[in-house]
Amino acid sequence: MRRLFVLAVAIFILANTQSIFAQSPQGKQFGFGIMLGDPTGATLKFWTQNENAFVVDIGSSYFGSPRIGGDYLWHFNAFHSSIANLYAGPGVVLGFGRGHGFWYSDEGFYARGSGTGLGVRGVFGVDVVPRDNPLEFFFEVGVLVGLAPDFGSAVDAALGLRFYP
Repeated sequence: MRRLFVLAVAIFILANTQSIFAQSPQGKQFGFGIMLGDPTGATLKFWTQNENAFVVDIGSSYFGSPRIGGDYLWHFNAFHSSIANLYAGPGVVLGFGRGHGFWYSDEGFYARGSGTGLGVRGVFGVDVVPRDNPLEFFFEVGVLVGLAPDFGSAVDAALGLRFYP
């Protein structure tokens, strides 16, 4: 499973290295950072086009610990600003083991037993990219629907920071 994930990320990066994008910090295509909330952990962002990006995150969550998620995002300039943008998109979440959120117990929202869980997610957020700065600040809220092994739903939210080298 891990080898397949690493291979998919490598192919994705190699297939999308042909251009530089305007909405990312300083026109960079790849950023990494941390996020606090649910999940709490690491985040990677790959810009695929001027308004589109793919985000991968791994961390501790009520859905499973560790939790690995991937979202495809559409950015839109609702504020008519070169600094702040809104984004939204669908995603997939895999949780391994019993979930234990960083801020609350797993019994608070969507609880499932041990094992592997699969869910889908819809995410909405705002990102702030200060001018002449390699940083991106973001806040997002997601609605998670657990599909397997049990059906359930939850809401997750995170605040984060990404650095674009």
